[in-house]
Amino acid sequence: MIPSGADSQTSGRSVHLRGVDLVIVVSCALAALALAGPARWAPGAGRSALWFALFALGPLVLRTLESAFPHHRLLAFVASFWLLPVVSISHGLLGPLVDALTPVLRDSQLASMDLRLFGVYPAVVLGKLLPPWVLELLMLCYYGHFLWPVVLGTVLYFTGKRAWFDEYLLGLSLYFAFNYFSYALVPAIGPRYFLVDAFPASLEGVWLTPLLDSTMRTPLFSRDCFPSGHAGVTLLVLWYAFRFERRVFRLALLPGLGLLVATLAGRFHYLTDLLCAIPLVGVVVGLAYGWSRATRRESMTRPMSMDAIVRS
Repeated sequence: MIPSGADSQTSGRSVHLRGVDLVIVVSCALAALALAGPARWAPGAGRSALWFALFALGPLVLRTLESAFPHHRLLAFVASFWLLPVVSISHGLLGPLVDALTPVLRDSQLASMDLRLFGVYPAVVLGKLLPPWVLELLMLCYYGHFLWPVVLGTVLYFTGKRAWFDEYLLGLSLYFAFNYFSYALVPAIGPRYFLVDAFPASLEGVWLTPLLDSTMRTPLFSRDCFPSGHAGVTLLVLWYAFRFERRVFRLALLPGLGLLVATLAGRFHYLTDLLCAIPLVGVVVGLAYGWSRATRRESMTRPMSMDAIVRS
């Protein structure tokens, strides 16, 4: 594996921070500082600040330990997948940041944008067209948001495609960082709440739809519509799977497309949310590719010390 990132020396060993590590450290440290400073008045700010500080320290501690114990596979695995707990837990900690930055919901603007662009509310129209069994399948696809990013990352990691794994995680981490910041700038609860009177009835599937729908109504933070994280992450997974692991691409393609439709059919998002996720995906893919290419070039051109030549 070609290491990428910033190097420091600890006990004579080189500690390598990958691109994803730097994104986690910077974004979580900024969130912690904001919550401990200007946003400290918001309810729950202290608790969220502590968590974000711990997340920021994670890569520094884990990569140092990984360097000190290079043959400890479990430690290397935890360091490489530190993004997973960060993303999962930090989503529920965004409330105080949003309260401090943008305490007013932006659903009226997003719903108006859908109406101006399409003449109708796409989530309302689509819900009327789909039979119950199709809606049930789409709701199951919607939960693939929690599955496919892990599947692709795990396959790339355990098949030894570490350079591609690093680029993929960098792209994913950048998207989540920008996505969560956008939630704070444009908080919205989605059509299922804001347009509730426009829907003729509750979601009607076959067996599991009521359970799947109610589960998505219980998160600690629900002002998370713009842009669509589900749509953006799915597009990222499909893009990187197509580039790096075609087997995963073939498996995830149809469920991924179903997930995109489910964001509307399940009344979770405005179509504007999905459209605005597309350019953000393009930005993070470009940034991740540029970073990976630059670090690979740096590693290839870095001069080798005489000590390293003798050891080899």
